[in-house]
Amino acid sequence: MAINTYATLQTAVANWLDRSDLTDRIPEFIALAEARMNRNLRLALMLNVDQTTLGGATTLVAGTRDYDLPSGYLQMVDFHLRTAPITTLSYITPENMNRMWAGSQEGRPKTYTIFSDNASGTPTKKVRLGPSPDTAYDYQIMFYKKIDALSTANTTEAMLTDNPDVYLYGSLLEAEPFLMNDQRVPLWAAAFKEAVDSLQEQDNKDRHSGSAMRVMNTGGYY
Repeated sequence: MAINTYATLQTAVANWLDRSDLTDRIPEFIALAEARMNRNLRLALMLNVDQTTLGGATTLVAGTRDYDLPSGYLQMVDFHLRTAPITTLSYITPENMNRMWAGSQEGRPKTYTIFSDNASGTPTKKVRLGPSPDTAYDYQIMFYKKIDALSTANTTEAMLTDNPDVYLYGSLLEAEPFLMNDQRVPLWAAAFKEAVDSLQEQDNKDRHSGSAMRVMNTGGYY
């Protein structure tokens, strides 16, 4: 049986568990496996390039230094202003941001940091720029985005299509608290680790394939 949809994945997990009392738990196992994958994997298929995602704005707003990060955000890869030449922003810690750009100074942003805003009662990940933009700069970000969660409304996903073994072994592993010393658990854990490690290794090789690596200076020239 091909494992390429939410339904076929649930069937496969049920078959491998061979436990009729855990059927209602299988969607939870899948969701927990997805959470584990989002923590452990950083793959090309998780990369997103966008210039319209910070708070829904297509440009930075003059005088505004804080912006909501896009839905599903995991990790920033690149943040630059679409100036001529391009202005690449450097990451600094929140502490250094406060020390360097705590005042009301405005200008072309040079740095950014990531922080969690709890003012609304619900933690929201945001990006803060330093200094605050002095005009409406066009921007572009590249970031790792969470794998789209499988559901009855979202029945398939590129991650599942390409790597059903990661989903299967990850879901089986999340059933461990219910299996009570089941001898299959170490086998599933080893299979999941091997699948994840080989997937990440292959992705890393793809990124560095082609011409030999060369050192680039800060101006973007070899």
